[in-house]
Amino acid sequence: MEIRTLSTLECTKLLTANRVGRLACAKDGQPYIVPFYYAHADNHLYAFSMLGKKIDWMRANPLVSVQVDERGTNRGWKSVIVNGRYEELPDRIGHKVQLDHAWSLLSRHTDWWEPGALKPATSSVAEHRPHVFFRIFIAEVSGREAMET
Repeated sequence: MEIRTLSTLECTKLLTANRVGRLACAKDGQPYIVPFYYAHADNHLYAFSMLGKKIDWMRANPLVSVQVDERGTNRGWKSVIVNGRYEELPDRIGHKVQLDHAWSLLSRHTDWWEPGALKPATSSVAEHRPHVFFRIFIAEVSGREAMET
C-alpha cells in the first residue's frame, strides 16, 4: 500500500464530486460528529438542517472540521479533511442572495433536504422547528490517497 498527499486541486475535485461528509464540531471540550449532505462551491460547503444539537454546538463554537472520503479499487481510498468556520445563512434581508445561492446548489440533487429535515422521533414541537441553511467556509483543506502497490 502506498500513501500519497493530494494536491489542493485534487481535494477540491473530491469535495465537488461527493455529497455526503462527516461534520465534526465541539462544545465545552466535547467533540460531536454527524453525517451530512452538502454541496461544494466557491470555497464553501453548503448545507441544510433542522435546529438541533449540531446547529446549537456550531453556534456556540463555529470552528468545525469535515471529512469526505471515497473508496478506490481493492483496498484503495481517498480522504479529504476540511478545517473551517460555520456561517449561518438566515432568512432575512441582507442574506437573500447567499440563501438563494445555497438553495440553488443543494436543490440540484434529488432529495437534497433529507436527512436535514428528518428527525428520528417526530413530536408536535419538532414539526414546527425552523430549518437552517448554513455553509462552512473552507479555511484549510488537506487530503491523502492510499493505492495498492
